[in-house]
Parts: sequence; structure tokens; C-alpha cells
Amino acid sequence: MEKPHVDFGLKLLGADAMSIPGLYRFVQELIKDQVANMYLWPRTLEVPIMDPAKAMKRPVGILSVKVQRAIKLKKKDLMGGADPYVKLKLTEDKLPSKKTTVKHKNLNPEWNEEFNLVVKDPESQALEVIVYDWEQVGKHDKMGMNVIPLKELTPFESKVSTLELLKNMDPNDVQNEKSRGQLVVELMYKPFKEDEMPKDVEDLNTVEKAPEGTPAGGGLLVVIVHEAQDVEGKHHTNPYVRLIFKGEEKRTKHVKKNRDPRWEEEFQFMLDEPPTNDRIHVEVISTSSRMGLLHPKETLGYVDINLADVVSNKRINERYHLIDSKNGRVQIELQWRTSS
Repeated sequence: MEKPHVDFGLKLLGADAMSIPGLYRFVQELIKDQVANMYLWPRTLEVPIMDPAKAMKRPVGILSVKVQRAIKLKKKDLMGGADPYVKLKLTEDKLPSKKTTVKHKNLNPEWNEEFNLVVKDPESQALEVIVYDWEQVGKHDKMGMNVIPLKELTPFESKVSTLELLKNMDPNDVQNEKSRGQLVVELMYKPFKEDEMPKDVEDLNTVEKAPEGTPAGGGLLVVIVHEAQDVEGKHHTNPYVRLIFKGEEKRTKHVKKNRDPRWEEEFQFMLDEPPTNDRIHVEVISTSSRMGLLHPKETLGYVDINLADVVSNKRINERYHLIDSKNGRVQIELQWRTSS
């Protein structure tokens, strides 16, 4: 950018000092340099994104987590109940949290749901667990949390832990003395052997080959519907996902009263040729759980995904913002499997 043009006057005892020969140009250049240094360009702009040492770390194992149940959770709503669910996340990990299903009107819920998380540094990472109270409208309230350092786990040994739920991890916070209930989880850390060590996270999700009988030059398009977030209908929120591809329609199961539904369902389309110029339509829909014709169905958002990148990359796993939705997102994994 060019230096700005700055014009000004300078008066000394009522006389125009800028009329003195040579003074105007000297003062003009001096002030122009000072102004330019103040607001035109910074010399450097450092934006720390990630510790380079941590960024280079490769996956070294898998943490298997089974969320068993919660005990004596504290009531959150005015009716004396709660709709709890659990979020799981490893510290120092940028991947989305894993979530259990929502257990409605239950202060002693049982889940028995299993999850796998990729471990990069068992010495420094910890498992963070947070219990939330699901709300159909508004922010979900945090009911309690705790963390488990991975260095406390013995490799390949199952450990069942009963965690006291805390408000936060500040040991000096007196509110942590208040009972918030307990969460029972089963953990097992399974480190990779040297010959099993993947080069990066993507190696943990290597795309399989298409089955025998796949057309020559064609392949198998695999669509995995993982979950959605912040989807909400005007009259009801009982979401399911509808996939439309080449005139063929497939649907996930319904999830009742859930703004953050999780499906983990897989669908397959056998194709005679790569879908380089094709798109797949993904739509989140809510259906009323009540009988009657008033507002039986409403769209919570949709997205059309181009498949060219899937053919070239073999696998894509992304969150897509839903069109016609305020904040809704859907996580879709796409794989292109060939016989070669």
C-alpha cells in the first residue's frame, strides 16, 4: 500500500509557518512517515494455531470408552426431571466430541454405549466427560463433569471408574463440594504395535475395497450418516435423514425429541461409473409423533454434496452447514470403493 497523503496547516503566533521555504516538504514527509507507521501495515502478525511439537504427533493407540450409567443426577428443570446425555473428548484433540443418546426424564440413566477415540500422547492427554441436560429450546445445561488422565490406565487392562461429577476442574471452587451425582465408565487403552502404527489419523479409517461383483470401472459409494447438531423444528424436533441419489431414496431411523441426534448409519449405492459429476441430496426432516394432519412433517435443513472430491480422495468426512437452518449442521462421511 502507498503511504497516505496527509495535508495540514501549522500556525505560529497567527502566522502560517508552512510558508517558510523548505519547511513544508520536510514536515510533510516527517508526519507522513509517522502516520504510515501508525496505521498502515504491521511489520509482523503472529497467529499461534497449534504447538508444532504436538502437531507432529502421530496416533499411538485407541481409547475404548463404554459409558455405562449415571447415578443420582440432580434435578435441573422445574418439573423435577432431567434429560441427560454425555459428551466425551480427549484433551489436546481438535476432533468433535462423541455423544451418547439422550435419556429423557431419567436421573439414573443407563446407556451402555461404546466409543473409540484416537490417542496421540497418553502421558499428557486426559479423557474429559461432561453430562448435559438436553433442552428442546435454549442452551443445554451442564450437569457435571470430570477428567481421567490416560497415564493412570494400564494398557490392555479394562478399568471401571465411578466419577464424582463436579461443576468444574478448579480444586478451590467450593461449589465442587456439592453432590451432582456420579458417572460410571469403563475404559481400556490399546496402544498400537510398531507394525500397526498408522502414519496419521486417516490411516485409522482406511477405505475398504469394493466387494466382488463390482462393475469394472465402477465402484461402491458408501454414505455414513454420523450425526447432526443444532437442528430444530418450529413445531417438533424428531429428526431423521433422507438421502436422495440418482432417484434412489434411503432413510435413517427417527430420533425423538433431539436437537443433536446421532445415527451412525451406513448406506451403499452400487455404480457403473465414478460419480464425478453427480451430487447427493441430504435432508434432515422432522415428523410429528402425534396423530393428525396438522404439521405432520417439516424440513430442518438440507445440503447438496458434490461427489467429485470423494472420487479423487476416496474418503471425505465433514460437517456441512444445512441450508434453510439457522445453525444446523450434519456430519456425513463419504467413501468411494473400487475393486482395484
